[in-house]
Amino acid sequence: MVDAQRRKACPICGKPVDDSFRPFCSKRCADVDLNRWLSGVYAVPVTDDEKEDEFRDEPDGQN
Repeated sequence: MVDAQRRKACPICGKPVDDSFRPFCSKRCADVDLNRWLSGVYAVPVTDDEKEDEFRDEPDGQN
């Protein structure tokens, strides 16, 4: 199991993962990742669904 942990690499810099900062190697890399999330670098892709848009546009009397 120790070999499996050694093979894991930090997603930011590629160094071996430290258990206290997992999945990162250090607090610095964890902070870099957090900054990327907060600044919008990482984003969940959204697809436009025409049927869903049409459903939202229909008056349903519940608003």
